[in-house]
Amino acid sequence: MTRTHWIWAILVSLYVLFFSWYTSFGGPLTEEEIAHYISLAESGEPAAPPERIARIRKFMEEDTGDDFVMINVIDMYDTPLQVAGVSPGESSEDVLAKYMEYMFPQLFKRACHPVLFGTAAANAMDIMNADGMERWSTGAGMRYRSRRDMLDIAMNPEFVASHDFKIAAMAKTIAFPIDPWIQGGDPRFVLALILAALGCGLSWREALKSRVED
Repeated sequence: MTRTHWIWAILVSLYVLFFSWYTSFGGPLTEEEIAHYISLAESGEPAAPPERIARIRKFMEEDTGDDFVMINVIDMYDTPLQVAGVSPGESSEDVLAKYMEYMFPQLFKRACHPVLFGTAAANAMDIMNADGMERWSTGAGMRYRSRRDMLDIAMNPEFVASHDFKIAAMAKTIAFPIDPWIQGGDPRFVLALILAALGCGLSWREALKSRVED
């Protein structure tokens, strides 16, 4: 193989690795998987209430098999609740960071990442039939590779152990999924463009070197 062939082989291999990591190939959740996750939710400590079980079941039964985004709006406590593991003087942001110590590795392993994050610039500018929902401190959108990935993260016993930190840091929160969803630039498409441009540039350089040597 020539150097140009090696360049393209390496770039294509890198893209295949990224695409394989970033894309869900499992399809929609099966009935067996749904029963498994429902069993985990019902056997948790504390067990999920019936209305939450019903929401989880509907969420799983309507699975498209594709990635989705969880929209989160959060209002942080001015001073976190003093639960086990929270030290006096720590801010709610410090406490939430302890919660995310579990979340970040689990998210990264499954190609889940924020697509939107920011601090509220003001109280709610438009609100209807939602008394007490005027104040928020943070908004975020978290991309999950699949519903299966989100459930694997949320129902892991390690997640339950760190969940108290979330409760201690957040005064209130709302989270709901959007699927399908639209984004300006899918990382798979962006990476394909970058690698293609890199490959073309390196191939052009190799062609020039061959001409000079000839």
